[in-house]
Amino acid sequence: MRRIAIFDTTLRDGEQSPGASMNLSEKLDVARQLARLGVDVIEAGFPISSQGDFDAVRLVAEKVTGPTIAGLCRVVPADIDRAGEALRPAAKRRIHTFIATSDIHLKHKLKKSREEVLEMAVAGVKRARNFTDDVEFSAEDASRTDPDYLCQVVEAVIDAGATTVNIPDTVGYAVPHEFARLIATLRERVPNIDRCVLSVHCHNDLGLAVANSLAAIMAGAGQVECTINGIGERAGNAALEEVVMAINTRADQFQVSTQINTREIYRTSRLVTDVTGIQVQPNKAVVGANAFAHEAGIHQHGVLQERTTYEIMSAQDVGIAESRLVLGKHSGRHAFEKRLHELGYTLSKEDLDRAFARFKELADKKKEIFDADLESIVADEVHSVPQEYSLEYMTVVAGLEGYPTATIKVRRGQSELVDAGLGVGTIDAVYKTIDKLLGIPHELVEYSVKSVTGGTDALAEVTVKVGADGRTYAGRGASLDVVEASAKAYMQALNKLVHYRATSAQR
Repeated sequence: MRRIAIFDTTLRDGEQSPGASMNLSEKLDVARQLARLGVDVIEAGFPISSQGDFDAVRLVAEKVTGPTIAGLCRVVPADIDRAGEALRPAAKRRIHTFIATSDIHLKHKLKKSREEVLEMAVAGVKRARNFTDDVEFSAEDASRTDPDYLCQVVEAVIDAGATTVNIPDTVGYAVPHEFARLIATLRERVPNIDRCVLSVHCHNDLGLAVANSLAAIMAGAGQVECTINGIGERAGNAALEEVVMAINTRADQFQVSTQINTREIYRTSRLVTDVTGIQVQPNKAVVGANAFAHEAGIHQHGVLQERTTYEIMSAQDVGIAESRLVLGKHSGRHAFEKRLHELGYTLSKEDLDRAFARFKELADKKKEIFDADLESIVADEVHSVPQEYSLEYMTVVAGLEGYPTATIKVRRGQSELVDAGLGVGTIDAVYKTIDKLLGIPHELVEYSVKSVTGGTDALAEVTVKVGADGRTYAGRGASLDVVEASAKAYMQALNKLVHYRATSAQR
């Protein structure tokens, strides 16, 4: 059976989603999880774009083994050299270089002729071969490129040493039958096409990224470029979990395989959500909250009799537990750790101690603790940055008359900062008081709250995003009290901001 390589670009294209920026520690966590997931290639960043991206690619290259580590660069000597330097520590490295080939890009962006672009593409690939034998070339906006010219470019870069040639649907313009025909045309008309792996990189502007990727596989593509949860520029990229599970579920149609450990899919999805703050919609295929939920009585009866009546794949196959977990205040540490392990979490002793303390605190207030509660606790306690500021005390007064008032104490090292403030609502009062205490210039970009589980004792999960210095920082907080969850999320986001500024100043 033909094997399809999975090229994950969550850390590069995925991070280009508005508000999806990750710090170095978070990128390393995601890269390590992608390795456990079993992806073939991790595109760790665009080294020339910033010092932060260079550092991220370098760190992943140093610390993550198994997958090939790739760095993106234009067919520009300085870009290529920078990528080569960042990737140097990797056991398996790939330089991914690109230039646009569509006439619309040549005329309006590059202001170059077809001949000039062809020369630059060839020169770029040859230069990249000085750093590694594994070179990928992308013809940006390939789906809107003249097919004759695209064939010419592809043949030339293969002769120059490209071992993978990527055909991007950069603006999500293609439709499946059209995109499949383009892949088939390249396979038929490019004489040296067998000397490379033909790859595709589809965007979701028309909601067709996964469909186009699967159509390309049927037409002979050997690599799919995708992201976790489908995050990425504009409407996003092809979702890795959907591509992989389509291949697995309809093996009768695709007759191909991947090396993805599908039982790590949900855990990976959850981690990316935690570090980016971008929530997965409930009806999202494979990893959404409703993906394996049944409410209609007929469906429930059918599933109880035979799961396959209404489920085409198993929840366990993607790492989701079908049965709900009921833990309470009498549950011990062993049971807690065992269930976390079943959910896909392996925590250090320190992280486990913090998570268990939060669990016991929550169990004293709630009758039942569900899997979703546990996942929220782990995300809240583990996936965070060092706290420059910690919330020590908070009281809020509100009523039908008067203004809501918040009194807050924050600790910074050995110092305690205390103040009170008013707001138009309780959360507004809390945030204004925190702003007075910390004095960090920023703006609140986004605030959202959701109930993790049902009932009046449901855990509230708040996500906030704050903006400063042209970047966005996401924070999460979980609590039975929505005001407390809001305060924790806000403090986490501001601590991320402070941490990023401090680490940037040290470079």
